[in-house]
Amino acid sequence: MLSALEWEALSLSLKVACVAVGLSLIPGFAAAWWLARREFRGKALVDGLLHLPLVLPPVVVGYLLLVTFGRNGAIGQWLARIDIVLPFTWQGAALAAAVMAFPLMVRAMRLSLEAIDPGLEAAARTLGANPLRVLFTVTMPLALPGILTGGMLAFARALSEFGATITFAANIPGETRTLPLALYTLIQTPGQEGAAARLCAIAVVIAMLSLLASEWLARRARLRMEGRDA
Repeated sequence: MLSALEWEALSLSLKVACVAVGLSLIPGFAAAWWLARREFRGKALVDGLLHLPLVLPPVVVGYLLLVTFGRNGAIGQWLARIDIVLPFTWQGAALAAAVMAFPLMVRAMRLSLEAIDPGLEAAARTLGANPLRVLFTVTMPLALPGILTGGMLAFARALSEFGATITFAANIPGETRTLPLALYTLIQTPGQEGAAARLCAIAVVIAMLSLLASEWLARRARLRMEGRDA
């Protein structure tokens, strides 16, 4: 059985991961659509910047968030005026997780959007559909497998986030100590090998379930679009 502190870390991790996906979903789809459907100067640079969290050390991302959203940061100063504080809070942990998971979501959505025949969208426009209607009735349904895959991959990545979270939100019990941070703390505490093993097993199971759910949802969406049962 899990202890109260272990349950607390698990529930906080699930909350942070869900909020991170929610924060990333709309901007992630917008970025994926823009990269898939538009050609512009500097596109490679924008693409590289969006994927930068994949290759940067997570601690660097956390530090940049701290510099930007801290009380003396460019955005943090403005947020402080309306009593919004992100560093060392669970909301900050969610922001850090969202930033780290964002590239995976964008990549999955972009690949799905690029696989859509532009002629289908053009046909809808010739029939009188405005761009917004085309987006919601043609583009998004066809891109649904990629949207679902991107969401689940982002969830799994957010759930496992450690470096950016501990740098930007710290390791505060009950506030920012997510499952990875709780596992790290247990590993550093003598006599807590059993609790560390339990949390490790839970992390593996959740990650595997997230990946399986991603594949199943994407497959089901594809089969529905093809008019077959999953």
